[in-house]
Amino acid sequence: MTKSTTKPPSVRNKAMDLLARRDHSEQELRQKMKARDLNADTIDEVLQALKHDGLQSDERFAESYVHKRFNAGIGPLKIRYELRQKGIADRLADEFLEPLSDRWEPLMEQQRLRKYGKTIPADYTERMKQARFLQNRGFSPESVMRLFR
Repeated sequence: MTKSTTKPPSVRNKAMDLLARRDHSEQELRQKMKARDLNADTIDEVLQALKHDGLQSDERFAESYVHKRFNAGIGPLKIRYELRQKGIADRLADEFLEPLSDRWEPLMEQQRLRKYGKTIPADYTERMKQARFLQNRGFSPESVMRLFR
């Protein structure tokens, strides 16, 4: 009886498996592949090939991520921070955040309304609690203060 040997999946196949689940930034893919103890030079080659073939795109990832987080009620500051953590340049983040600029304040109002109701409190402590909530969701302190005026 002969012993059957199976080749481990190629680096490209592992990367494509990750991309099949959801879009990833180049940095995310690199980190996940390194965590699997794959050769760094091979990873770089595969990532370049995937970009060339249109299978991995930081632009597509950033656009998808911005819309997903916007729909989750997250503000621009937090989205920008998260994109930086994922290796997306600010200029690319701006490209997808800017078209939503007229929709951030209504989104912020909707988030406050959903959590706290219609009435804006007269109590300073309660206002600050609501302001912290909105700032933690990624809305600027200036826009939060405008909401309470």
